[in-house]
Amino acid sequence: MALEITSANFESEVMKSDKLVMLDFWAEWCGPCRAVGPIVEELSQEFAGKATIAKLNVDNEGDISAQFGVRNIPTILFIKNGEVVDKHVGSAPKSHFAAILNKHL
Repeated sequence: MALEITSANFESEVMKSDKLVMLDFWAEWCGPCRAVGPIVEELSQEFAGKATIAKLNVDNEGDISAQFGVRNIPTILFIKNGEVVDKHVGSAPKSHFAAILNKHL
């Protein structure tokens, strides 16, 4: 299951992680986010131990969304060593996200 990110665990789980982090910015009311959600869950199982797959609800964590300039959702950021190394906005097939993960592992 994808890790739920909040302001309480953002620093330790994302910015200070020793693994690549795929962070899905989403909201319950967002149709494309609901399409990407199951893909994120599948990737969290497939990349367990290799990468951290996480979700951040923009309605609950607007400060973190603003910090990264997230204006459209879903936005998926790939963060390594506290730096954004890749970004995708919108829906895409699972293979697309897996390819980005593999590229940065």
